[in-house]
Amino acid sequence: MPDRSVRHRSRTALAVLAAGSLLGTAALTGCDSGPDRTTKGAAAGQRPSPAAPLWDRSPGSVAAVGDSITRGFDACSVLADCPEVSWSTGTDRTVRSLAVRLLGASGAAARSWNHARTGARIAQLPEQMALAAKEDPDLVTVMIGANDACRDSVRLMTPVADFRASFEASMRQLRGAAPKAQVYVSSVPDLMRLWSTGRGNQLGKEIWKLGICKSMLGNADDMGASAVARRAAVRERVVAYNEVLREVCAKDVRCRYDGGAVFDYRFTGRQLSQWDWFHPGRNGQARLAAIAYRNVTAARPPA
Repeated sequence: MPDRSVRHRSRTALAVLAAGSLLGTAALTGCDSGPDRTTKGAAAGQRPSPAAPLWDRSPGSVAAVGDSITRGFDACSVLADCPEVSWSTGTDRTVRSLAVRLLGASGAAARSWNHARTGARIAQLPEQMALAAKEDPDLVTVMIGANDACRDSVRLMTPVADFRASFEASMRQLRGAAPKAQVYVSSVPDLMRLWSTGRGNQLGKEIWKLGICKSMLGNADDMGASAVARRAAVRERVVAYNEVLREVCAKDVRCRYDGGAVFDYRFTGRQLSQWDWFHPGRNGQARLAAIAYRNVTAARPPA
């Protein structure tokens, strides 16, 4: 057994070694130790989060641009516009348009404007945007693209690149004159679903023969390979248009796309025009208004 002095020297050496080890550890970790230094170090290593998108959920005025759907075409009488039932700016009590839901009936009548045109394609949208900008609106609604796919033949459909260029030009047109206006962009409806729903009505199909959306509705009961491929091509083009609308809108902090809500909506015969069984009737316009109101007033944009 070692004597007492040896044991004492051993304990002293161990204590010195332990102390040195602790000091070494502290030296290695000193830059990260302590609550203040840890917080500052983390903050310095992080990039500032991007500013939240600017979106007013209760705009005080609404301007609409787009095509026949926003004009209420065939919703009140055959082959005629009926803007009072428009999902965006109409004043009809049964529809309760987006403007009515946001501004009340009197507010909608005084502070909403409809610059959409039946038959309009995306190439006409910059001109409509210029008219909308002159109103200095808080919100501009956009529903466009159906007529770019609804042509006399698949070959005549608007190319996707041209569709993109026109929509980008439209946004530039608006931003040049109304930089703070918010934009709500509706997806293009699923034209194939409308064909599938409406083809069960004989009167509607007679109206289709007058030339409404030949690329989709022509020879409505033909289920041959060529007709099926034609309708599939139209649907694919609509999907591509919606992707353009989503992508271009995403680049603007004051633009909100509907997340494909209108494209995904399953219109039934009850929601379609009783004259052409293709355009939304009053009930369908009310459904579009409800979708728009939900998305415009949501805390976050649709996924």
